[in-house]
Amino acid sequence: MVSLADVKKAQKEIQETIHRTPILTSSLLDERCGMEVFLKAEHLQKTGSFKIRGATNAVKQAAAAGARFITAASSGNHGQAIAYIAGRMGIPAIIIVPEDANRAKVEAIKAYGAKVEYCGLTSAERIPRAEQLAERNNGVYIPPYDHPAVIAGQGTVALEILEQVPEADTIVVPVGGGGLISGILSAVKNSKPSIRIIGVEPETANDTFLSLQKGEITAISGTSTIADGLRTSQPGDLTFPVLKEHLDDLVLVSETEIKEAFRFLLERTKQLVEPSGATALAAVMAGKNEMEIKKAVVVLTGGNIDLLKISHVLEN
Repeated sequence: MVSLADVKKAQKEIQETIHRTPILTSSLLDERCGMEVFLKAEHLQKTGSFKIRGATNAVKQAAAAGARFITAASSGNHGQAIAYIAGRMGIPAIIIVPEDANRAKVEAIKAYGAKVEYCGLTSAERIPRAEQLAERNNGVYIPPYDHPAVIAGQGTVALEILEQVPEADTIVVPVGGGGLISGILSAVKNSKPSIRIIGVEPETANDTFLSLQKGEITAISGTSTIADGLRTSQPGDLTFPVLKEHLDDLVLVSETEIKEAFRFLLERTKQLVEPSGATALAAVMAGKNEMEIKKAVVVLTGGNIDLLKISHVLEN
C-alpha cells in the first residue's frame, strides 16, 4: 500500500515538471450548492490533466532502474502524460489506444513525440499488446492507475489541497480505475483523517460502486458514458483495497448531471473541463451526498476534450 511518505517523496521527484494548479471559486456556485466550493484546477495542469503527476513519478523511477523504452495502454490522458515526460527525458514511447480513441487526445500524444498504435476497443485488448511491446524492446509498461509510483504521484494533488484549503472538510473526486482517489486517500487519511473523501462515478460506469457493494472487485461490460476517462471495466488490484478501507462514500451521477456541470463550468466560470473532469462537480451540484458539507474541494481532473464534440455534451 502506498504511504504518506511515498506521496511526499513523489512530490519532490515531480515538482520541477508539474504545475502547482490553482484553486478556483465561484460565488454563484457557492449559492447554488449551499456550501463553499473550491475547484482544484487540474484541467490547467501540464498535458491537460492530473495524469502527468503519476506518469512523471513512474517514468522517472523506470528510467532510474535502466528502462530505455516505455509503453502505455490509454484512451487519452495517461497516454498524453507518458508521451510528454518520456519525450522530455529522451525515452522512446509507444502508446496503445483504442480504435475509437478521442481524436484530440491522439493528436496530442503524437505532438509530444510518442508513437501511437491502435488496438481493439477494450483495455483487455490494449494492455497485453503494450506489455508485449515492452518485453520485446527491453522496456517498461506503465499502467494508468494500478501502479505504486502512479498512485503516489496522483496523491500529490492532496498535498497541494491541504496547503491551499486547510479548512476543507470534504474532497470530492471522480473515480475511474482509482489511481487518483487512492493516492488522495493515502495522503489525506494518514495526515488529516477528519477530512472526508467522496468518490463519484457515472451511473453507466459504476464498477467501483458495485465492487464496494459486494466487497470484492467486480467487473462490468463496456459503457457509453460521455465521461470517457472514467470508462474502466473494474477497479485496480492495488487501488480497490485502499478505497474499501478508507473511502467515506461513493455516489453516482447521471449523464444529464454531468452535462449540467460541464455547461456551468463553461458558461459561468469560463473553464473548459472535459466531462470526466466535471463529474465530481456534478455530484456536488446535484446534492448527491447526505453528509453535511461546509467547505468542499472538488477536483476538476482534466480539460482534454475534442472541440468538435462540445455541442454533443451541451445537448439536453
